[in-house]
Amino acid sequence: MLGRVLEMSVLDSPLGKRLLACERILIAGAGGGYDVYCGLPLYFALRHAGKQVSLANLSFTYLGGCDAPMVIPHLARVERTTQGCDDYFPERYLAELLNVPVWAIEKVGVAPTRDAYRHLVHTLDLDAIVLIDGGTDILMRGDEAGLGTPAEDMTSLAAVSGLDVDTKLVACLGFGIDAFHGVCHAHFLEAVADLAREGAFLGATSLLPDWPEVVRYRKSVEYVHARMQPSIVNASIVSAIEGRFGDHHTLDRTAGSTLFINPLMALLWGFDLDAVARRSLYLRDLEGTRSIWDVQVIIEAFRKRVQTKPRTVIPV
Repeated sequence: MLGRVLEMSVLDSPLGKRLLACERILIAGAGGGYDVYCGLPLYFALRHAGKQVSLANLSFTYLGGCDAPMVIPHLARVERTTQGCDDYFPERYLAELLNVPVWAIEKVGVAPTRDAYRHLVHTLDLDAIVLIDGGTDILMRGDEAGLGTPAEDMTSLAAVSGLDVDTKLVACLGFGIDAFHGVCHAHFLEAVADLAREGAFLGATSLLPDWPEVVRYRKSVEYVHARMQPSIVNASIVSAIEGRFGDHHTLDRTAGSTLFINPLMALLWGFDLDAVARRSLYLRDLEGTRSIWDVQVIIEAFRKRVQTKPRTVIPV
């Protein structure tokens, strides 16, 4: 029985089965920063399965400060040889580690972000896009007690939802991490239940430490952490995979705070992207935005007029 468990992978799920039916897949960090790293277990497993897999990320880096070519406005092709922005450049270090290009999308509004994704769909001949969220706030529809940091996630979600691609999926890794930004995780579970009723919930898979794609993910996080400011999200996920629990710290950045590392952080959740987009109460309002500031203003205005749900404690 144990041998069978170790033969399984992150692709042994409805999410994985959907992706195994595709050939040319883009895994893209929805919320920027290190989000693309949360997609690495899928990336490694799909590459092992013989799929053509590319990586993209909504970037927090000032791309004008590096020599990566802008293939169209707001979309840069980052290579392992790209120079500049070394203080914070997770895309460059990922390209360096894997020796593959990583597509970096500037932090702009929905319209130019969609243009960037449309270019990638055409250039890479994609039949699938996975938006990966480090955390779970991409599922917040707008009337929850807290939305986390929605602007980047919602920009990515709105942009990709408007594309004509056969398979569009959302994946989340890091349940509980968004509590730091005010997310009520009872509301996340409510969102999962809503999507399950619609047939749009594609399961949750625990990332086991001995799976080859998980081993490579952990090594990738270690690699980039040795070279630039580390990611609290990915460090917490790795701790959860390793079986740590409670107020366990591996980074100086978290000193003085209280963490709740737990096994649920190591769950990879999958959803149909169009269903997630339809559930949002304000996503259509973001259409046509040109800057991330436009997106933030619209979200703030929506929050002022909507009646928010009370914060709910998960019963224990």
